[in-house]
Amino acid sequence: MKIVAGILTLLFTLFGHEHTDSIKADILEKVFTNISINKEIIIWSDNENLILEFKAKANFATASKCGDAYLLILENKQNIDKECQEKAIFVMNYALLKEIPQSFGAIFWKKGRPNIVIIAPRAKARSIKISEKLDDYLEEKIW
Repeated sequence: MKIVAGILTLLFTLFGHEHTDSIKADILEKVFTNISINKEIIIWSDNENLILEFKAKANFATASKCGDAYLLILENKQNIDKECQEKAIFVMNYALLKEIPQSFGAIFWKKGRPNIVIIAPRAKARSIKISEKLDDYLEEKIW
């Protein structure tokens, strides 16, 4: 019985993680369709599952290297190459928004719900235009 419970827990964990990446990709896609970076949006992420989700949806081009992308999605600060540090960066953790001054927005979970924050001055400094549809998510500073 313990073995069956362990296997079920493992399966739920594995499938739950894939489902979470799918939800993240859906939310990010809605954000990215409402911004303009004056270039075609080509995405790179340090989360390979997110890249696979974006490839499956086929609404945005993806890159296998951060140097070939214009928009980076980061989950870990250590995963960014020096050559890519000046690109537009969207982070998957609010703490990274504080740690990476090049980042202009974040998606993170709080109390079991996804939250989106876009720092308006940072987006403006990077010439990123934000649609009115995202006004509810705009902040002037990191809190």
